[in-house]
Order: sequence, then structure tokens, then C-alpha cells
Amino acid sequence: MSRKFFPLIFVLAHVLAASSAPTAVRGLPSSGTNDFYTGNRSPLLPSPLVKLPAGCVAAAGWLRRQLELMAGGFTGHLDEVSKFCKYDGNAWTDPKGQGTFGWEEVPYWLKGFVDLGYLTGDVRIQNESRRWIEAVLRSQLPNGYFGSRANLADADSGAKLLDLWPNMVMLYPLRTYYEATGDARVLAFMTHYFRWQTTVPLDRFLPSSWQKWRGGDNLDSVYWLYNHTGEAWLLDLARVNHERTADWTGGIPTWHGVNFAECFREPAQYFQQSLDRRYLDSTKRDYNAMMDLYGQFPGGMYAADENARPGFSGPRQAAETCAMVEMMNSSEMLLRITGDAGWADHAEDVAFNSLPASMTADLKALHYLTAANQVQLDRSNKAPLIDNGGDQFSYNPYQYRCCQHNVAFGWPYFTENLWLATRGNGLAAAIYAPGKVTAKVGDGAEVTIVDDSNYPFSPDIALRLSSARPVRFPLSLRLPAWCAKPTLAIDGMPVAIPSGEENWVTVTRTWRKGDTVLLHLPMDIHVRHWPANHGAVSIERGPLTYSLKIAERWSPYNDDPRWPAYDVYAASPWNYALVLDGEDSTGSLRFAENPHPGLQPFAPDETPSSIRAHARRVAEWKLEPDGLVGQIQRSPVKTSAPVEEVTLIPMGAARLRIASFPEAAAGGERGTRWQENPPVANASHAWHFHPPSAMDDGTVGGSSSDAGVPWFVWWNCFGTAEWAEYSFSKARRIEGVEVYWADEGDRSAGGVGVGLRLAQPGDGAIRLPQSWKVVYWDGAAWKSPVHASPYSTNKNAFNRVTFHPVSTTKLRVEAQLERGDTAGIVEWRVRP
Repeated sequence: MSRKFFPLIFVLAHVLAASSAPTAVRGLPSSGTNDFYTGNRSPLLPSPLVKLPAGCVAAAGWLRRQLELMAGGFTGHLDEVSKFCKYDGNAWTDPKGQGTFGWEEVPYWLKGFVDLGYLTGDVRIQNESRRWIEAVLRSQLPNGYFGSRANLADADSGAKLLDLWPNMVMLYPLRTYYEATGDARVLAFMTHYFRWQTTVPLDRFLPSSWQKWRGGDNLDSVYWLYNHTGEAWLLDLARVNHERTADWTGGIPTWHGVNFAECFREPAQYFQQSLDRRYLDSTKRDYNAMMDLYGQFPGGMYAADENARPGFSGPRQAAETCAMVEMMNSSEMLLRITGDAGWADHAEDVAFNSLPASMTADLKALHYLTAANQVQLDRSNKAPLIDNGGDQFSYNPYQYRCCQHNVAFGWPYFTENLWLATRGNGLAAAIYAPGKVTAKVGDGAEVTIVDDSNYPFSPDIALRLSSARPVRFPLSLRLPAWCAKPTLAIDGMPVAIPSGEENWVTVTRTWRKGDTVLLHLPMDIHVRHWPANHGAVSIERGPLTYSLKIAERWSPYNDDPRWPAYDVYAASPWNYALVLDGEDSTGSLRFAENPHPGLQPFAPDETPSSIRAHARRVAEWKLEPDGLVGQIQRSPVKTSAPVEEVTLIPMGAARLRIASFPEAAAGGERGTRWQENPPVANASHAWHFHPPSAMDDGTVGGSSSDAGVPWFVWWNCFGTAEWAEYSFSKARRIEGVEVYWADEGDRSAGGVGVGLRLAQPGDGAIRLPQSWKVVYWDGAAWKSPVHASPYSTNKNAFNRVTFHPVSTTKLRVEAQLERGDTAGIVEWRVRP
């Protein structure tokens, strides 16, 4: 070739290459269907994302390790550990539904155990799960009902109410079994069962309790069966199911932690049929309400240590392990229903930051409750500071009944949602973790995509494609909301990511064996502020939140060497406030990679990364007498302790943890003085939106009608005798109080407070009480202090009363409300 032609050919080749460069669009594919995987049939809303059958997605790396540890841990051996999971004599295995333990425990376990067998290829687990599935299939009555007869309200069972709740759960492992095996008996079984449900009188269908709140689980299986069979009567059953489920469209009907995690999604589920966006908005509204009130700390969960309680909203309040896996499942389901990538962000938040700490690193024990701040995991009773009494914190494989079984599906379902099918016969990388997917795309060619990344510990998502022949299809990648400047390259060639609000990028092209995709997600260190929780801060990098590394002392307390139980105590200081450098608050934070990470990244010494930070001790921040960490107080905090360098590790790896920090005042001298074990506020009646804790938040405002500051309100009480209470961790000597009463002045709503009227700022019903007084607890009874000064009841001022000093652990303000009105307190101060 003549040298003079080389530059022209080179330029032409460069132009041709540039013209064939892949292009990206923002969002998911929005047209067409998926010819290979079962999404929503008409008239249901077309599915933007479709779950692939069991067996299409496989885990690798650290995620595969979690599944292997599950198989070798208590989940893989619950038939040995749990009395509820003994096959012989179990009501779930008896053809007549007779026997013991026929409620939720076995279905909870099988919901994850069946999936675990197929995800790991563990033949023992597959054979054992198949034995249970076969028994359940044999239990169906001629009328279609199946399972324990103790849940069937008929003449033989003696049950007063039909309880469909455990059967709702059992349908999930049956569905997985069908997806993995194609066993058509499952479709016939479910069809017969749902036909029977259509014969149940409406007043007996989902009448009360768990089944009524959790009817969305039944609805999910009704839609699943409809999408597989297309029988229209199932949509009539779905409508009745929604109408008989608790009303999640009108607000939050139950503040039980697991109920919320499992049920807030129900309106969005029904949106697929109603096509009325108000149902979708109801789910988002309920989610935002819970997270705004009780989710103001890291980890993706909320304060509901059994129930979310007014005023108990700080980072030492915990979440059940059950609630974590149910919240992950709801987020994964909502991701598929809506295509909203934010739900994938939330699933990752819970999975990476909360779920791992609910179990020991070897997954051989768990505890009931996990909090963002939790520095002593012992068996002592921590109620009423924690809603549940008894042992809730220690690790024990034999304990915690519901969570012991229900945790089984957390990691398996997470794995199965890494990859989802899209419209246009495409695939979406929805949740990131190492693994691979094998699925049909485009014109029916099978493609395998391997994710070699170490996300969430690494910022790079590295995908490698393999297919027997070239195939054109759309490949969608999620862009996490936390990442400001993602970059994309295909076969080493940069691809511009268009701007847009949707957190997806899709590339449609002809893909060939050996093609590579690199999505780079820069992980900057970020300081997150929590204004609603006294200005606390947490440290984030990418999807991970970091917690103080606390030395742990593990103390076994049972005699079973294979399945030990533990109390865990802190063996190093934990009461630190972070020292942050002014406007550049990340300047003092230094990221470091572990040169020798282990196989379990959720173990303190094996995790791949850490952050070094500056901090000062807060000497007054101590444990409560029952061992619960002291509640966090307003930042910035005054402390003169010297600056130390501390290590932060991913909070999922920290069983003992402080992940929600106070911030030290600049120079250590100015700021709020920390109060040792401040009082806990409670009341005879309280509302989530105006809790008792507002009485002690240090804010008063400009007047009694200033609704710009938090108030406590006796909701929803009119003209009654009520009380508000402070309880102290140890006896205090008190000689007076000051109460700043709320009062709205002129009525804006008018009328007399009756019926279901709500008392809240703006409706005119919050007025000064008719009278009030102070009483104290003497250890046996409530008494009035002697020599009390007159009780004034004025607005726009503190009403002070003094009395002869008393020593007490509890103090109350008792108020008689005006007829037709309620009352509230802006601030209540106790005078030592």
C-alpha cells in the first residue's frame, strides 16, 4: 500500500468506527413486551421489569459466600434447630392437615430454603425442600383449601375465624418450585385453591389480624397465577382481595414494624389493576410518612422495635430482622411494578447496612432487633425503652421465632432480583452484586452476562457478555441516586450518559461474545446530616454507611458447641462525637482499603475498606442502667476531650455499632452540654405526628400558637383527664416544673370536638387545659408534692410551680381538658 493513501484510510476507518459507536438513552425500554418471561398480562399494567425464573441468576463472590454460610448456618439446618420445622407430626406434612405447628414458621422457612437450594446447587437442601413441597401438595382438600386444618374455620377444626395468613406465605415456595422445575401441578393446585377463596363469604374473608393487614401477599400470588394462566375470574378475586385488605390507601392502619414493611406496598400492587395513580401515590405517601417520622438514621430501616411509638424515633430504637427482609422484598417488588430505580437503592441500603448485623458473621445465630446505634447485645430486658420486653438483643439460633424462620428469604430473593427482564426482550442490571445471569433476549438467543465486580465495596461494575451468536437487545443499567457522575464504557469506548431524571441508562445494540461493559460509579465520602434527629451525622461512601469500629467481647451462654448463643459487650470506647472540618466536612476523613480482606466482608476484620476519622469522647454519653445505649442529643456537642483518630467500618460488618454520631462543636468548647441519660417522655395518649418527646426538645417558639416548633398533643382526646410523664434512669431530686402550654387562640375549625375529629395544629381544638397539677412516683404510688405554689394556666409563657423537694424516678403532669377541646404542651422543664 502506498504510504500517501494511509492517512486517508486511517481517517475513514476512524470515522466509520465513530459512527458505529454505541449510544445510550436515559430510562428503561418503554415499548413492546417480553416474549420469553412472564410479566403482567392485559389488562394489568405492562411490567417495566420482570422477575426471571429461579435458576437464571446466580451469585458469585461475597454474595455467594452469604448463601453458602446460610446453607451451613441455622437457616440450612432449621429442621434440626427449630421445633417448628420437624417433618414428622407437622400439620404441613400430614395429608389431613393434622398435627402441630401449622402456622407461619414452616412457610417462612421454606420461602427462603427452597430458593437457597437452587441458588447454591446444594442437593441436600433441594431434596429436603422437595420433600416438604410434595407434602404440601398432598394436603389439598377436595374443595381446594390446603394446609393446617387448625386455620380452617369449620366444625372439625374448632377455629373461630378462617386464617389465610400462613397459606399466603406457603404460596411463595410453591411458586419458586414451579419456576425451577416447571411442575404443572403447582398451577393446578393454586387454581383450585383460589377458586375455593371465591366461595368464602365476604365477611369471613380476611376478617382481622395479620391476614387483613397482609392481604397484599395473597394479592401478589393471585396476580402471579393470572399472569401464568390468564383466567379472568382471578382479577375479580384480586379486586375483592384489595377491598377486604386493611386500608393502606387511607393512611397507615398499623404501626407494627413488620406489618408496615410487608404491607405499605399493597396499594401499588393494586395499581397494576386499577391503573389509578392515586393507589401508587398512597404507597409512596405511607413510605415517606414512616421514614420521615421514624427513619431519620442510617441503614434504610425505621424505629419500630415491635411497634413504631410516638417519641421513640432515635437511632437506638431498632428494627426486627423480619422487617428488614420484608422491606427488601417490598422494595424489590415495587422496583418491578414501577421501574423506579429508587426502590433498588433502598433494597441495597437495607441489605448492605442493616441485614448483615442481624446475624453473626458465620450466620449461625441471629437476634430479634438491630439498631443503628447498639453497643451492648445482652439478654437483659430493655423495655420500655425498647417496645418488646425480655431478651431481644443477644445472638441465639434457637430463639426469636418469626425472625428465626423469616430471615431465610432475605439473601435469596435479593440475589434473584439482581437481574430483571425488560420490555423489548432486554435485560436490566437492577441491583448490583457479583454474579451472573443467563437468559433469552432479542430474537430468542441465550446470553450470559457475568458481573465480575466487588460492589458495593468497589465503584466499578464490570460486565462480560457471552452468546453463541450476535443478538440485538436493550441492556439497561441502574444509576444509583447517590452517584453524581457515573461513566460508561463499552469495549473500552466511552459512551455518553444523557441527562435526565430517570436513574437508568439503556444501550440497544447488537451484542457479541466477549463484549464488555464498564459502569464506573465514583464513590465519594459524604457526610449525611439528620436534622430531625438532633442534627446527628453519619458517614457514607457509595451505598455503604460506616460505623465506629468497636472492639467486641463475645460471651457464649449456652452449652451447644455447634449452635452457640452469645452476649456481646464493648471492649473499647464507643461514646464519640465526630470532629468535622467546617464547610469541607470530609477533609478529615481518609478512606483506606484493607490489604488482606477476608471472604466475609461483613466481619469487622475481614471487610475490604475502612475510613479514618477525627473524634472526641463525650464522657456524659453512657449506657442506660439496662444496658441500652444512651439516646443521642443535640449537635454540636460541647466536649473538651482531646481529638483522637478512630476507625470506621461498613456498618453491616459492625455488630456493635455507632453509625449515627453527634458532631463535636468547633474547638470542643462551644455547643450543647450533653445531659447524662435524659428523661424519657411518655403520655396517656399520643400521636406519631406530635409525640411526647416534643416536650423536651429545647424549642419553644414565639407563642403558644406557634406551630413552627414541635408540640406534644393529647391525640385524640377531648374533655378527658390525661397525663404526660418523664421517667428517669435513676432517682432525681426535683423542686419544681415549668410548663409552656399550647393554645391556638381563635378557633379556625369551630364546633365541638366529637367522634373521629383529629386534634392537630390548625383545627382550633388545642386549648389551655381546664386545670393541671404535678404528681410524683414514690416507688409504690403517685403522690402530690407538698407545699406546692399555685398552678397558673397562662398562654405565651412558662407556668412555674414549685414545691417541697422530692426524690423520684417518675414525674407526671396531670391535666383536665376543657369540654370539647384537647390540649398540648410546647415545652416542659424540670427544675432540679
